[in-house]
Amino acid sequence: MTANPLAGFTVSTADITLTGTGLRRPECVLAQPTGDLWVADLGGGVLHIRPDGSQETIQPLDGGGPFAPDEGADISGNQGFSMPNGLCFDADGDFVIGNFGTNVVEHLTRDGHWSLIADSAVWPDGASRPLGKVNFPAFDTAGRLWFSVTASAEAWRNRGQQTESDGYISVIDDPAPGTQSVARIVATDLAGTNELRFSADGGTLYVAETGGDHLTRFQVEDDGTLTGREVYGPDRLHGAPDGFAFDTHGNLWTTLIGQDRLVAITPEGEVLTIWEDGDRAVKEAARANPQDSGASTALGAKPGDGLAPRMASITFGGPDLRTVYVGSLGGTSLPTFRSPVPGAPLPHWSASF
Repeated sequence: MTANPLAGFTVSTADITLTGTGLRRPECVLAQPTGDLWVADLGGGVLHIRPDGSQETIQPLDGGGPFAPDEGADISGNQGFSMPNGLCFDADGDFVIGNFGTNVVEHLTRDGHWSLIADSAVWPDGASRPLGKVNFPAFDTAGRLWFSVTASAEAWRNRGQQTESDGYISVIDDPAPGTQSVARIVATDLAGTNELRFSADGGTLYVAETGGDHLTRFQVEDDGTLTGREVYGPDRLHGAPDGFAFDTHGNLWTTLIGQDRLVAITPEGEVLTIWEDGDRAVKEAARANPQDSGASTALGAKPGDGLAPRMASITFGGPDLRTVYVGSLGGTSLPTFRSPVPGAPLPHWSASF
């Protein structure tokens, strides 16, 4: 068996450069082979970081949709402000956005035209209900649009020390840009549903259960139903996984938002620590409570410290997919370093847009 290229690999502050300046809640990052980066922006849009380092924010030209002023916006999503969270490209290179602040899935073109994709979903009992805290969207190989919802709006408002397991996954079977669609719920009882990703063949769906402190995976059936739910890797990661990405060796890299730590789960299930950001003494003191994985503060959450406070996502980019960008809820730049193994290319990597 080929040795794991991450064996013995760690990152220190000296290995890190910073990409971008003045970013506002850069929770999600999309990279293109051209070197262009696209980052979720707290002000209600997507920030473009060009290869030359220049930046431009794309926002709706007419303030379309349920957008609100960004002054005083709460980065935990408590006040109803527009808060783009997860992003993915559509077939034309425009953006599908999970808006954690306004509880909708929305579409934004690169020239600033906004449209609503979905603000409600049909439950297994046939009832249609508002979406709640929409987190992350992704397309599958069949062109279906999937998205995660961390919790209902009511549960989010009333959350205590633990996040209720009322998160879910929904899918839109035939999404059409510019048209409001019908979403159906295909998995329920998830704890703090966060980022989701498909295997390369589209047959397996992985999702971070931030409140559950582990990764979960499902088998994707031809009709878009999910079966075979199981925990992937350890039952507890002791830090609350948020965003994740695979590399070409099969390691699953994930950020632990409750500990500001980047780890990788190997194909054999071992957890390797890649980078520990910020003041470890503070985080270890919180972790000393066996009831606290970090999840109790991760979703609630108070800002961390370091270069990526409340570390939230990991993205592979660069022409060789060995450049790693780390997103966070409290940072103003993207910590950036080189990986010994390339990331697994996402579906858009070979697109011509």
